[in-house]
Amino acid sequence: MPAKKKYDCLKCPGYCCSYPVIEVKDKDAERIARHFGLPLAVAEKKFFKSAHGYKRVMRRQKDEHFGKICQFFDTTERRCTIYLARPSTCRIFPGEGRCGYYDFLSFERAGQEDETYISTTHHSGN
Repeated sequence: MPAKKKYDCLKCPGYCCSYPVIEVKDKDAERIARHFGLPLAVAEKKFFKSAHGYKRVMRRQKDEHFGKICQFFDTTERRCTIYLARPSTCRIFPGEGRCGYYDFLSFERAGQEDETYISTTHHSGN
């Protein structure tokens, strides 16, 4: 029996989607291209780039909370727009039934007495 999840992605502002490296494997790229009805070569140029020593990672967009976030993340609704086609990296995250950011977020929200509080990692200035 799989471990019970100890987090709720629907209550999270998408921290894992802000990681600088969201690897996209060959099968993932094909799935995303199909999702948009595009040839793989077009999807490669439009959605992915080579960075941080990886063949292919997700391109990113600006985000008010984390600085940058996956280009497929809806920054208003705070949700993935390609959930059914998301890469395997996203499908297996966080792994063993617990998300460290969600634990941190829950702690901060309790301390702030605000269920909508967003703990950020984007610091301007210093």
